[in-house]
Amino acid sequence: MTVRKKYLKIYHELVKKIQTNVWPKSTLLPSENELAQMYQTSRETIRKALNLLAHHGYIQKIRGKGSVVIDIHKFSFPVSGIVSYHELAGRLGFSSNTIVENLGYTNGEDIQETLDVSNEDKIWHVTRIREISGEKIILDKDYFIESKVPLLSEDICKHSIYQHIEDELGMVIGFAQKEIVVEEATEEDKALLDLVGFSSVVVIRSHVYLEDTSLFQYTESRHRPDKFRFVDFARRVKS
Repeated sequence: MTVRKKYLKIYHELVKKIQTNVWPKSTLLPSENELAQMYQTSRETIRKALNLLAHHGYIQKIRGKGSVVIDIHKFSFPVSGIVSYHELAGRLGFSSNTIVENLGYTNGEDIQETLDVSNEDKIWHVTRIREISGEKIILDKDYFIESKVPLLSEDICKHSIYQHIEDELGMVIGFAQKEIVVEEATEEDKALLDLVGFSSVVVIRSHVYLEDTSLFQYTESRHRPDKFRFVDFARRVKS
């Protein structure tokens, strides 16, 4: 077995132990030496597996202490980068279901101004509820300029719009500008999400552009605050 395959195999075995509560949250994992002996491999291979665990939000490395299991019921959503919910769910391996609540055209002045289009430009929208482990905890509201992305079917919207845009329409998604705020839950939030005990939601508003810098989408993703953490990577550059 190659080193790459070995550390991936160890990573998946460690994930299984965390997911099945063999090592519950706040547990201190065995040391690198102990894990190396346990899996009969090198510390370098163990270190690669632990780095992958940390990258995917399963553990936190604490200097002088070791690797501590963190709450896996909080899913890591990257702030930078453009990752669809479908891609993220597959990457993190959690069970989920998407409910298409509303799909059709809209002509509100506010959204026309947000997407910088005229009255002649058609805009369509889709509202989707994300259900994870039986709880409705994300409300995604997406708006598209039809001249860029034609109205899609409910089936496509239930799965991955971005995959369809890239693979079927042959378009290249370039970048997004994002704003993250905490707001009081709206009546719509309360009606569509499981918010018992919560009065606020975390909202990510994004303007998404194609590779040619043309704006094609505005999205508002509304999250129950207890289940999610938003992550980013930043490097300090000295002046």
